[in-house]
Amino acid sequence: MAKLSFLAGLGAGYVLGARAGRERYEQIRRAYHSAKEDPRLQSVAGMVQARADAAVDSAKSRLGQEPSSRVGSTGPRPGQPGEPGQPGSR
Repeated sequence: MAKLSFLAGLGAGYVLGARAGRERYEQIRRAYHSAKEDPRLQSVAGMVQARADAAVDSAKSRLGQEPSSRVGSTGPRPGQPGEPGQPGSR
C-alpha cells in the first residue's frame, strides 16, 4: 500500500512539474520573440555586429603581417619517412 501511495505521489508530482515547466518555457519563448522584434534591441545588435566585424578584420590584418616562420612551416617535419638519410627513404 505504501508503494502505491508513493507511486501515485510521484506521478502527480511529475505531471504538475511538467505542466509548470512547459508554462515557464512558453513564457520565456514569448519574451524572447517579443524582444527579438524590438527595434532598440535590433539597433544594439547591429552596433555589436559592426564592432565584432571590425575586430575580426583587425585581427586578420595583423595575422597577415606576421612572418611565416611564426605561423608554422609547411615542409616535412624532422624524422618523417622519406627524408634523405632517414629510415624508410629510398
